[in-house]
Order: sequence, then structure tokens, then C-alpha cells
Amino acid sequence: MEPVARAIDNALIRATVEAVRVHAPFNAMSATDLQWMVTRLSVVYFAPGTSILGPDHGVPNYFFLIRQGRVIGLDPGSWAPLWRLEAGEGFPIGALLGNRAVTCLYRADRDTFCWRLSAEDFRALLERSAPLRTFCSQRLSSLLATSKRRMQREYAEEIVGDPLAQPLAQLLRREPVCCNEDDSLATALAKMRDARVGSIVVCRHDGGPAGIFTLRDLRDRIAFERLRPDVQIRTVMTPSPVTLPLHASALDAALLLARRGFHHIVVTDDSRVAGVVSEGDLFALRRVGMTSIADSIRAAANIDALVRAAADIRRLAESLVAQGVAADQLTRVISALNDTLTSKVVALESAAASVDPRRFCWLALGSEGRQEQTLATDQDNAIIFEASVENSDEARQSLLPLAQRINDALAQCGFPLCRGEVMASNPRWCLSLPEWQEIFLRWITKPDAQALLNAAIFFDFRGLCGDLQLADRLRAWLAPRCAGSAVFLRLMAQNALHNEPPLGLVRDFVVGEHAGKHDTIDLKLNGITPFVDAARILTLASGATHTSTTDRLRAVSQRRGFDLNEANAWIDGFHFVQMVRLRHQQEQVRQGQSPDNYLQPDRLNALDQRILKEALRQARKLQQRLRIDFHL
Repeated sequence: MEPVARAIDNALIRATVEAVRVHAPFNAMSATDLQWMVTRLSVVYFAPGTSILGPDHGVPNYFFLIRQGRVIGLDPGSWAPLWRLEAGEGFPIGALLGNRAVTCLYRADRDTFCWRLSAEDFRALLERSAPLRTFCSQRLSSLLATSKRRMQREYAEEIVGDPLAQPLAQLLRREPVCCNEDDSLATALAKMRDARVGSIVVCRHDGGPAGIFTLRDLRDRIAFERLRPDVQIRTVMTPSPVTLPLHASALDAALLLARRGFHHIVVTDDSRVAGVVSEGDLFALRRVGMTSIADSIRAAANIDALVRAAADIRRLAESLVAQGVAADQLTRVISALNDTLTSKVVALESAAASVDPRRFCWLALGSEGRQEQTLATDQDNAIIFEASVENSDEARQSLLPLAQRINDALAQCGFPLCRGEVMASNPRWCLSLPEWQEIFLRWITKPDAQALLNAAIFFDFRGLCGDLQLADRLRAWLAPRCAGSAVFLRLMAQNALHNEPPLGLVRDFVVGEHAGKHDTIDLKLNGITPFVDAARILTLASGATHTSTTDRLRAVSQRRGFDLNEANAWIDGFHFVQMVRLRHQQEQVRQGQSPDNYLQPDRLNALDQRILKEALRQARKLQQRLRIDFHL
């Protein structure tokens, strides 16, 4: 080769390497493997409307990497569009790995140029490059790992940052415990005991701090001086306590305590007492642990304490996102703590109403039943109790006032009342075991639109506290009846397929207006629900009893012998949509907004947009499984 020609050829190779390297997984491949691949690539052009691959073409002879343009996938039966591929995306990976024909029709949607690599060279490259092997066998998992590393760097700085930089207002987790200057020592000690605190602020008549009294004072001064319990608190308090305003930082407080040798700082709002921050509060900022929150819930003596614990749960969730905890683990942590909190609410309110909680079982429904709660969740619950059909109404009337107390207490803890009244305080959902069996059987045998909607909520039930055997008996009764009802399952599948993931052909995502927010997608209805519905239906059809979406997909895949990589891609897709949803909600909380599910996808970075698109494609593939199984 002439020197000039060789120079041009080398320049083209370098340019192609740089063009390919910006896309995953080629950005993780070695320079040697990239150059090996590039020297074997050719460029092909497809005019708009050209069919590139189809099921009748046999095993593909080439791997294609889109250089410019767009390729869409069509259902070969209906010609309905299923997905689209953009520059930097390759196909048909699954068919090449499985040595089989493609299942969809690949068509150029516009003028499209692709790099083309022979199937033989593609398989040789797989042997050479571990990053390519990992990506092709676990494509979504590989993209998720990249996103997770980026998210950890971004959120660890933004969310966790330096905890001592946050304002004292964020550290105040309860109303201040106060007494008047004229109160007795005995009165002050009683208030401290009832509130389970180690300090009390002594207030003037105008609400300002006159002094502070602590358990350390009790130990160091009162016992030594043998003062009477009826002595006025003003005579034994520490006068003129150290104060800082709400906007002062935790670091300001830590430095002040270190300089002055005190252990508590009174926080004020416009000269009035707003709360107390202790030395322990300041140096426990690094982590709010799951165990400590659970312990505080179990030790709670009243609903006010549980309200504070609920706030701790939300703070823990934010911290776990920053640590890069997987969405599945995160939602399970949230649900587990919410389970503990709900069980404590049931126990406290049952004791207050003099009702034995062993008389019934409190059922969690919907996302709590599946252990998939996020930060934006309302109440979905019910009661099941032991009684004959003849005695059910009497038993129900005795439990409904308690159910109302429990629902109201949960609302105080941050779980809004269900607008659809799917709550235990609704007489329709406070039923005996025979009544639940009767209503479930009616939904299965006469599946109208409302019955299908109810089944999607109530068939995810899980016993939370009380007589858990009642929930187990209902689940054992339900599973075989669902599995044996082909008409019911087919209608559920048909209903689920009406809710399509928001993937477009003109744009990456089909956006709209939700709750007055423009250009958004509903991450719950159109993102999470397609996974949840498909997993529920496949599980009910198999006779399994799992309730969480992840457990359902794993169990069904094992029972049905689905390809492991395919099943893992479904699960990875579900988890990523959940993580995007959690991050979106936490960002709203940090900005003082009410969390919702309406995301503007254009606000995501390019990598997360690509992964979200791939995750939603997995929802479509899962729905395709429903179409195949139920001949829809």
C-alpha cells in the first residue's frame, strides 16, 4: 500500500474508533479489540422503509451498529411498532447469541447508515472482549451498573455531602418539651419522663427561653443538694441557655458546644423556643440506621412518636439512594419499616380501643402488599377476621371504629387516606374469611371491568399483623382457583395490554400533560404498572403465591423455563424504572414539593434516558409474553 493510501486508511480507522468509542459497551473495550473490530467493519445504507431483518430471513449473518439514522421494530403479525433504535445502538444481539432468527421486523425509519460486522467476526469479538460479552449477555445490567456509578458520584455529593452543613431546622424532629419558670421540679421531671427526653426548656411567659434543665443536672446537682421535688424549676435550671436560630448550621452548633462545654443548644425562631439540639444529635448525623428506626418504632408510646419515625424513614430512603442501594432493596427497606410502623399503629390503637388484635388480620394491599412502596404512597389496606357468614356483620361493626382510628393515625404518619376508599374502615373491605372467599370467587367467575380493577389491587394482599394464618388460608384458597380460570386470566391480560409503556417513534418517549405538568410521563401508571400487571397475571396463571413483582418474575421464569437472561432483563428494567421514580420523588421532597410520579424525561442525562428507554422496552417484551400466552 502506498504511504498516502496507508495514512488515509489509518486516519479512517482512528476516526471510526473514536466514533464507536462514545457508545456502550465499546467505551469499556480495550484499544486493541476496538481496532480489531473497526478493521473488519463495513458501512451499509438503508433507505427509509427498507426491511433490514425479519423472522423469515433465518439466522442473521451480520451484527449492525447504527451510525446515523433510526431503525424501528415492528410486530410481524400486526405491523404495529414496538420500539426504535437510535445511533450507537446495535442489533440483533439476542438472535446472534441464540443462533436463531429474529422475532420482530427491523425496518429503516429514515435514511440510515450502519456499521456492519459479520456474525463470524462478532462471535470472535465476543471471545476477545469481556466487556462486550458482559454487555451482550446482560445488556441492561451493564448499562445499569454504569448509571449506578454515575449516580453514586452525583448523589453522594449532593444528598449526603457534609451533614454538618445542613441548617438546624432540619435536625428538629419533634416539638420542644417546655415548662414554665413557676413549675415545680416534680412537674418538669414528669414532663421529661412522659416525653422520654433528657432535657426540658424553661420558658418565660413570652415563649422565650429562660433556662434549661437536663438529666445531667439531676445527677450532678439535685441528688447532691437533696432539694425537695416541689422546689420551683427556676431555682435549679441552668439560666440563659446557649441559643442559635433555625437557619444556623449544624457545624455552628457543634463548634459552639465544643467551645462552651455544654451538651444542649436551644434553637429559636424569632426569639421563641423552636426545639433543642443535643450533642448526640449532631454527631449521629452520618447515618440514620434501619435498626435504630425500627427500635424507635417499637418503643413508641404514642402516635406522635410514630410521626417522627415516619420522617426518619423518608430520610433513610434519601441516604440509601445516595449510597447507590438497588431499587429492589430500597423499596423493601421502606416497606419493611412501614410494616413495622403500621403494626405499631395497629397495636397502639387496638389497646386504646380495648380490642384484641388477635381477633383479625390487618392486610396490606397494592404496593405495600408487594413490598414496593416509594415516597408517594397512600393507604391500601383491609381487614380479614374469623366469623361465620351469619355472624360476620356483628363482628364487622365491632371492628370498624378501630379500623377508622388506625386509618386516621396512618394519615397522621404521612400515608394519605385512599381516595378510592380502599381501606379497612370501609365496610366493603372489612370482611370475614368466608366473605372474602365469596367476593374473590365472584370476581373470578364474573370478571367485569370493576372486578378486574379490584383484582389488580386486592390479589396483591399480604398479612401484616394480627392473626396471620387468616391471610395464609385466603392465599392458599385463592391460588388454585385463579390458575384454573382461563377466561378470567385472559381478560386480565387483555386489560393489562391496554396500558402501553410510553415509547414513541417520533420521539424517544410519548409525553403528555399529567396533573398540569407538561411533557411528562407517568412513571407509575405507564412505567411500573406494565411490569406489575404482567408479573401478577403470569403468577396467578402458574398457581404460585408470591406477591412482590421481582419474586413473581423469578418464580414464573423458573416454573416456565424462560431464558435466564431474558428474565433478568425484565427484573432489571423494573428496578431501573423504580429507581428513576424514587430519585424523582426525592428531588421533589428536597425542593419542598409533594412527591408524584410525573417525570419530564428530557431532564434525565443522556445515559439514563437510554437506560429508561431500554427498561421500558423490557416492559413491552413482558407484555409480548402475555400476548403469546393468552393468544391476544
